[in-house]
Amino acid sequence: MSAGHAVVPAAACLLVWIAQDARRLAALYQARELALPDAWLAAGFVRNCVWDRLHGYATATPLNDIDLIYHDPDDTCEARDRALSERLRAASGQPWSVKNQARMHRRHGHAPYASASAAMRYWVERETALGVRLDASGTLRLSAPLGLDSLLAGRLSHNPRHGDVTVFHRRVAEKRWREQWPRLKVIPA
Repeated sequence: MSAGHAVVPAAACLLVWIAQDARRLAALYQARELALPDAWLAAGFVRNCVWDRLHGYATATPLNDIDLIYHDPDDTCEARDRALSERLRAASGQPWSVKNQARMHRRHGHAPYASASAAMRYWVERETALGVRLDASGTLRLSAPLGLDSLLAGRLSHNPRHGDVTVFHRRVAEKRWREQWPRLKVIPA
């Protein structure tokens, strides 16, 4: 590194990329308006932005869905999530998917998650376990409980905490990520 050049942390770069994407920024404002506890726009919302940048794409790849996760152990009714998803879809025309992480442990046979970030620690791919939110002051915040190194290196790997590696391989095949982002390095589990 030459003199006079500061090292910019990876998280700061990622947040700048998110802020430069008008659609993502609009979604962050919509999510914030709901005032859900411990809420994050997560998974492909963040991951795909990074993959697009790593591939030099000038236009953001369309999102299959916008994953809004939150953690509210006082109301784990699935109907609430469906209603919130529909409300957001109707307001934006975007494919929202809202999930309260306080109930998602049941799906995988895990102990209850203490927070949305704790839930992300068990997601299938390491590089998917991240979220971003816009706080009340307008500052973007990042949660990356498994770190950013693998994501920024263009890797796609199974998260051993999730357990079932067949789910990882099925998702890689079904989602066809390597077709959209051909330089991704799938790390065999």
